[in-house]
Amino acid sequence: MTPFDDLHDYMALPRLTGLRLSPDGNWLAATVAALSPDGRTFKPSIWRIPARPGPARPAARLTRSAEGEDNPAFLPDGSLVFLSARPAPPDGPASAARAAGPSDRPPGPARTTAPQAATGPPGPAPGDGAAGKRALWLLPAGGGEASQLTAPPGGISRLATAAAAPLAAFTCPVLPGASGIADDAQRRKDRADAGVTAILHEAAPVRHWDHDLGPDQLRLLVTVAGPDAADCELATADLEGGSPRDLTSEPGRALDEHHFELTPDGRFAVTGWSVFDGCGGQREEVAVIDTRTGTRRTLLSAPDADFSSPRVSPDGRSVLAIRSAHDTIGMPGDVTLVLAPLDGSAGPADLLAVLDRWPAEAAWAPDSGSVFFTADDEGRRPVFRAELGPAGRRAAAVTRLTTDDGAYTSLCPAPDGRYVYALRAAVDSPPAAVRLDASQPGEPEFLAGPAGPPSLPGQLTEIATTASDGAVLRAWLVLPAAAAADSPAPLLLWVHGGPLSSWNTWSWRWNPWLMAARGYAVLLPDPALSTGYGLDFIARGHGEWGDRPFTDLMAITDAAVARPDIDEGRTGMMGGSFGGYMANWIAGHTGRFRAIVSHASLWALDQMFGTTDSPALWRRLFGTPQSHPERYSANSPHLHAAEITTPMLIIHGDRDYRVPIGEALRMWADLAGGPSGQACAKFLYFPDENHWVLTPGNATIWYETVLAFLAQHVLGEPWRRPALL
Repeated sequence: MTPFDDLHDYMALPRLTGLRLSPDGNWLAATVAALSPDGRTFKPSIWRIPARPGPARPAARLTRSAEGEDNPAFLPDGSLVFLSARPAPPDGPASAARAAGPSDRPPGPARTTAPQAATGPPGPAPGDGAAGKRALWLLPAGGGEASQLTAPPGGISRLATAAAAPLAAFTCPVLPGASGIADDAQRRKDRADAGVTAILHEAAPVRHWDHDLGPDQLRLLVTVAGPDAADCELATADLEGGSPRDLTSEPGRALDEHHFELTPDGRFAVTGWSVFDGCGGQREEVAVIDTRTGTRRTLLSAPDADFSSPRVSPDGRSVLAIRSAHDTIGMPGDVTLVLAPLDGSAGPADLLAVLDRWPAEAAWAPDSGSVFFTADDEGRRPVFRAELGPAGRRAAAVTRLTTDDGAYTSLCPAPDGRYVYALRAAVDSPPAAVRLDASQPGEPEFLAGPAGPPSLPGQLTEIATTASDGAVLRAWLVLPAAAAADSPAPLLLWVHGGPLSSWNTWSWRWNPWLMAARGYAVLLPDPALSTGYGLDFIARGHGEWGDRPFTDLMAITDAAVARPDIDEGRTGMMGGSFGGYMANWIAGHTGRFRAIVSHASLWALDQMFGTTDSPALWRRLFGTPQSHPERYSANSPHLHAAEITTPMLIIHGDRDYRVPIGEALRMWADLAGGPSGQACAKFLYFPDENHWVLTPGNATIWYETVLAFLAQHVLGEPWRRPALL
């Protein structure tokens, strides 16, 4: 038995989601999400992971509140700050101890610190009132209980600290016109007392993924923190009084979803900044804000590109950012890393002009002489090191540091330059903390974690074939333990979302090992539009989703079913988001699959354009239905509804604003009136879920329904309706 044999055991597995390294290199603050005692949600906590491998150095949990904690970052004295919605102590240190819990005590001496990036999930859905909102907390370096530093009424979304100054910057939602946190609290009370929930929009956007935007807007604030606050040169009267300083009065939607950092001395905040053209168009810039005056200037900007994820060099002189050229109707935009001086004395230089891979995450080496970054590459996501040239402006050499099949995130270079710490995952391995040699290629060293790796009900292999245009196609193939020539396994084709993505890492939501535990083989291909194979491979499917991606998927499926351990007569297909689009397209163009599961899928492209939360991105890729009707008519699955005879399971969440629920409703109506009829289609609807279906109970029901549907049509078993449905 493995944890994948029982859905409840699977949901109970701890999930490591982020790392921050203490700058002396002794330990990592890790965020771990675990099932809550009532089983209704996942709650994060902060763990201490020793930076040296070995059985004598176990991981230890640091925080234990019922509300959870995340976004750990370090202050110069070694104190740990984090975000939590735990209740504030009502009356002093004794109450603080009761609220925090006896485990909020990091062992060990005081520590110094390194720059900390803004971290964490997108900001909380805006709303009036402070109940359940995350506040800023501090855990002393030398031991003790956590204390609350500041609690804006709208909560805090993201956090960053300075390397050499006791300053913390954070973003929080504030109502328009509010002069500060106290005024914001009063305005929220006035709205609540009057029963007002209305939002007045004067420009796009109005929604994002799963929440309405407004009435409040994210602002960037800075505050002093820790025992050294009185010695901070930037702690002028307003900060010394305990009131955070607002750096971005009336920013509109400019700060939504953006990463930001403080320079080592805390003098400047460097942040992503959205600019809107008034007609629904949007581009991303990088801005520099003086933390004393709030004066803002633009550092990186271009009319045909976005700049994101800025990282400040340890010497405080340079800023690294990801530049993403905008798509056009004829060509996908390329992605690279650029470097610019913080003072704006020169324009950005392309660090990766010779590398045909897209950077996903970057971190500076402590000497500011090289940069570590990750990029999708042939079904993996390795760590690379780019050494800067003599002028410090371009990469003199790019070296791949990791030689395994891992996909890496949360890069944390050690202060002495010897190691890079990271989270390492793979299709067959959940995220785990590892240590990498920063100077030469090699394998990772695994560190302690909250739990060991789970046993898997099968094995992972890799297959490849050649497309009709000569492109090499590859895929991961998950095989159940019993698959063999004399007992071939039924096959499930899973198509990833994106579409600019790759099957190269662990997925808690779309986990193939749950299917392998029930005897299925799972094919995880990277067709045209997938990342990690170069810009030309993406361009093969640009704006023509029903062409190359479809033929690539059929070719790699042919290669899989040709294996003696795969049963060609029992095959199913699944996909979500873009994968759901492909599910719908495949259903209308072939009858080779016994069943198809379509999750959060695109059905009628002209309808989708007018209802998605991000029409600007769609406009760049496909144009509008008026300007490029031929692109819509050539690629819209709904135009082939009459050809669908394969049984289909439609799944959608009502809070999915990227692919709105109208796609599923129209598809359900079209299939009910078509030749397949309702007997061959089912609709699993989640009134309170988003694009992904995230709560444990609903995720469990998702799998139970999918497995029952596949068992009926792929395995020929009787339909068994899930008990809670």
